[in-house]
Amino acid sequence: LLLVITSSVLLTVRRYLWRRARFRQFAQGIELRNVVILGTNQLACAMARELQERARLGCRFVGFIARPGASLSPGIALTQVLGGIEKIRGLTRQNFIDELVLTEFYPTEEAIRLVQDARELDIDVRAIAGYYGDLTTNAPVEYLGIFPVAALHRRRHRVVGLIGKRVVDVVLSLAALFATAPLLIAIAAAVKLESEGPALYVSDRIGKRGRVFPCFKFRTMVKNAEKMKHEVAELNERDGILFKCSNDPRVTRLGRFLRKYSLDELPQFLNVLRGEMSIVGPRPPIASEVEKYELEHFRRLEVTPGLTGLWQVQARHDPSFSKYIELDTAYVENWSFWLDLKILLRTAGVVLQGTGV
Repeated sequence: LLLVITSSVLLTVRRYLWRRARFRQFAQGIELRNVVILGTNQLACAMARELQERARLGCRFVGFIARPGASLSPGIALTQVLGGIEKIRGLTRQNFIDELVLTEFYPTEEAIRLVQDARELDIDVRAIAGYYGDLTTNAPVEYLGIFPVAALHRRRHRVVGLIGKRVVDVVLSLAALFATAPLLIAIAAAVKLESEGPALYVSDRIGKRGRVFPCFKFRTMVKNAEKMKHEVAELNERDGILFKCSNDPRVTRLGRFLRKYSLDELPQFLNVLRGEMSIVGPRPPIASEVEKYELEHFRRLEVTPGLTGLWQVQARHDPSFSKYIELDTAYVENWSFWLDLKILLRTAGVVLQGTGV
């Protein structure tokens, strides 16, 4: 009896605290699922309104996808229609779609092709319950707000792996910040003494699913270096949209040393602790780079950016933008705990050798 009572109380408290934390995240726009509705009828309009008004569902309504020649419900604005069903692949990549919801009945053959596409894109597909009895025979009826739906396809959720990755991130970042605290203070003081300007350089970066966050680094350049960027554009050693200059005249003497041993990136452990970055992952790009991305480049933004990644340990000095994208995409598609461990071990070697620029 004591076991039953204690377990019931603890489970109730745990569930309450978990739901409260999740609802707080949803209110801040964190961990929301991007949802697209396939259909433009009255049911689609009502579901979109439900997703927008009930924040606790944890969904962000992105827009509608219309069938060719379909009419729009009076409550749907033309600007809310993202395009036709043939554009699903592109829309999924550009808008980081998590789920498609069918509110109109599509022919079974089209629904099967849609599920095949969803399997490749790794997204969920649900339909109004009763639309596809043959395809959802064993699928339980769920509720999206007040609407009964059944799953046509479920994405591969790596919950345990991601929780483990986050735990490792928190533990390692805390350990690194405590262990290097005296060094951080010394570097900050040296940067301030060497040249005019703040010790930290904070720039807006694009993180997971296009989220903007402030990225911290020790300042390694002279003050107002961004305004002088056009003066050194011709010295760029990368191709495509990347910019890298090993002999950048804007870099200070101390800054060159910090870059060589990657010491300028130590403050980014704060970003890791805040959940904006991970220890391992693709490097976070700036907005001007993302604006020039092509469709396939958005794949690298589907995971949390990191301090180090596959590109940093395999092709750090390779000027090819295609190689940069290739390695980051390979990381996204083949991620595992062991891959992270290998990258961390190789990163340690790169840092000790002082091959950073």
